[in-house]
Parts: sequence; structure tokens; C-alpha cells
Amino acid sequence: MSAAPGKLAICLLASEVAPLSKTGGLGDVVHALAKYLHADGHDVRLFTPCYASIDAGALAARPVAALQQLPLELGEHRYVFSVLEAALPGAGGAPVFLIDCPALYARASLYTSDPDEHLRFLVLTRAVFVSCALLGWPVQILHCNDWHTAFAPLYLRTEYGRQPAFAAARTVLTIHNIGYQGIFPAADVADLGLPAGDAHLLHQDDLLAGNINALRHGILYADAITTVSPTHAHEICTAQYGMGLEDSLRARGAALTGILNGVDYDEWDPRRDRFLPVHFDPEHLAGKAALKRELLTRLRLTVAPEVPFAGIVSRLAAQKGFELMFETLPRVLSARPLALAVLGSGEAKYEQFFAKLARSFPGRVAFESGYDEALSHWIEAACDLFLMPSRYEPCGLNQMYSLRYGTVPVVRRTGGLADSVRHYDAATGTGTGVVFNDFDAPAFEWALDTVLDLYAQPAHWSRLMRNGMSQDFSWKRAVREYVGLYRRLTAD
Repeated sequence: MSAAPGKLAICLLASEVAPLSKTGGLGDVVHALAKYLHADGHDVRLFTPCYASIDAGALAARPVAALQQLPLELGEHRYVFSVLEAALPGAGGAPVFLIDCPALYARASLYTSDPDEHLRFLVLTRAVFVSCALLGWPVQILHCNDWHTAFAPLYLRTEYGRQPAFAAARTVLTIHNIGYQGIFPAADVADLGLPAGDAHLLHQDDLLAGNINALRHGILYADAITTVSPTHAHEICTAQYGMGLEDSLRARGAALTGILNGVDYDEWDPRRDRFLPVHFDPEHLAGKAALKRELLTRLRLTVAPEVPFAGIVSRLAAQKGFELMFETLPRVLSARPLALAVLGSGEAKYEQFFAKLARSFPGRVAFESGYDEALSHWIEAACDLFLMPSRYEPCGLNQMYSLRYGTVPVVRRTGGLADSVRHYDAATGTGTGVVFNDFDAPAFEWALDTVLDLYAQPAHWSRLMRNGMSQDFSWKRAVREYVGLYRRLTAD
């Protein structure tokens, strides 16, 4: 059965989806796409691995009768998979199909460094084609995400496009993080299972260099390529940000676009945040002040409530620009009134830096290693400002959360940060945060001094907070852009 008139049949392929499996923004984005496309009436079906960490019983996942104990061959490898169907939690009834292949997915972590890592996701991609064909579901849009499913456009071109279920299918590849490309040895070319005579469609220079790059093949053959912000779409066409794929991206020209990720305001909104005992909005900010006092107490920070309170919630990785803080934060904390709450984990040198900072400034700096969903909401709601000095940031979500909560973001002008935060102009009262350009410590220190100077001017600070809280970065906006892209592809 085809989608209802005016509605689309959309197959989503992803290696992770929140809350079932998540290591980063990919899982959140895929969940939101499924949720809001389904709410819009589209026939959207999401396929993802049934990892060992997923409790299929708790999901009430049921076997799909036509998709049990199916054989699948890739080169010399033989696998058997089954498919379970469930309602994706928190997605309004949107269906999720779990590819159950214990030989590949019953492992301690979502991603591994095992020699068959490429096979784990080639099987996922192939299993989706097999499943849709056996279900007799005519797919209009095949939307793959990152390197894990990036061979889908090539498979459609070489083999599956001749099947009735895919005769009208068009492909979209979304690049969430170009730094991960799914590179494996050219010696394993048979693992792709391409039909005889189609090996010439592989990137020949990569083969000569001894490699096969999954993400590059998605870029070469997808009907449309998106990344998660307009600025990042331009950035990845340059040597600085393209990670070796810039030539392939530039060659696709107008096929590459940027669609800024959205925020799920059902989860991130100070008016109804389930993690907060007090709620607030732009006209009733007393609740934010109360939350600030409570969080300062919980974190054993002894500064007065009038002192500006900065927050960080992040993976502690080089991408996020934390080395800019090594000299800057101790100097600013020594010179100016400021409190800081940091939540995150990652590279040892960054964890050690923040732990030392907390020891050096007792009562003013708190560092919580790890991730705590409730505390992340508290930091967004209770802090006055939020620090994101990223080296690069394809989209970023915390700056958009911060705007909604009246927590002024301090960001570097890159990727999605440049697209979602406008530098405040005191002369006109316009802008939503403090934005700096150069990736160096003096520029970040200038940004900190600027935001603290604004905090000391209540009229400007109030205007800045309300400007941010009035922004709309909802997924409804983003999904409209995706649907527009889908319709253009299916109209061709």
C-alpha cells in the first residue's frame, strides 16, 4: 500500500536512535525526524540495529511475520537476521524496525574497532532493502545517515532499483559528523556484494590507495546530500573542514544543502520541563532565579545569587574547543565574579583540567564527570550563560536549548552556532548571544569579558534573555525543510 495522497513513504536508516541507542546527536536527530514526520501523516518507517543494550521486551517489540530468519550473504560471509517492530518511545506512535542479528549486534557497545565493523552496517543497509521488498512497501524516499548506511544509494543504483518496492525511490544522505567516514581495506571489496561488473562504480583513487570510504560513496551517489546546518554545508567543501572529502562534495554542487537541526520543545522548554520543580517563561522569570539558587546550593557553590553563573554540558573532546579555556578561565575567575558548573566526560586532559579548576576555585566551580540527563536540564535552566567555544560544530543543540531557557550562549562563529546565535548589538538591542570569530584564547577571553559586561547591565541582559527565548528552533520548522526537499526529489 502506498502512502496517502500528498503523504510520502519515507524509509529512515540509522545506526542509532534515541532513546534506544545513542552516542551523540545522530540518535536525537533521527528520533525527531521519525516523530515529526509521523505526526505530519507521512508513512515513515525507521530501521536500526537491535543492539544487545536494547530491551526488546520492555518495548513490547513483536516479530514481523514475513521477516524472520532471513538469510543474507555478503561475499563469503553468511548471516541470518529477523526483524522486530515496536513503537519508538516518545515519538507519538512512529514505528521502529529492529534488525536482529546477534552475530553482529550482540556486543558490549554500539560501535567497535572489530575487523568486521564495516560488515555490521553493510548488513544493516542490505537488510533494509530485503525487508522493504518482502513487505511490498513502495519506498519514495530512502534517507540514510552518516557512513553506516551511506552505501544505500549505490546499492539502489546497482541492484535494488530494479525491484518494484524501489522503482520510484530517491535517496538522501545526511552527514551528521564528517569526521567518521567508515573506511575499510580495499582487500575487503567483495564484502560489498556488488553485482558483477559494477566495481567500476567504486571510487578508483581510494581503491588504488588501498581503501574503501563508505561516506564518500554516499556523497557520490545520493540524489541529495544534507548536513545539519547551512554554514557547515559550506564549511565541509573546504580543506579545513572537509576531512578529505571536500573535492567530492564540491563536485556535487547544488545537491548539497544544509538544514539546521531542530529542538524537541516537548523535552526542552522551561514552561513544562519534567526535570524541573519550577517553571518559567519570558514574562515570569522568577522561576529561573529560584532554580539558580537551588542549583548553586546542590553543587555546593557558595557565591551570592547575583554572581553570574556559567554552564557547560558537553563531550570533553578537542572539537569542543576546551583548550581555549586552559589559560582563560583561571584568569577570568581570578579577576571577575563568576561561578561555573561543568557536566561532561571524555578526554583525560580536559577532565583533569576541570577537576583542577574546581579544586583551585572551591565554592565557585563544580565539575561533574559523566552524563546526567536531569542535571543537564538544571544547568540549562539555572545558569545565566552557556559556554560553547567549539573548534567546529556541525549543528550543536545546547546553544538552542540555552536560548529557550534564557541562558545566554557564548559561542564561536562556526557551523550551526553561526546559524543559530546572533551577536548582541547594544545599540539596537538585537541579537541573542555573544559570538566570537577566531579560534584562539584572546578571542574567547574577549567573549567572556563582553558577556560579563552585559550581565552587569540589567536592561541589556533582560533584553538579551528575552530575545533568545523568542527564537523558534522547533523540529516542526526543520521537518518542513526536509519534506520540501523530499517533494522536490519525488517530483523529478
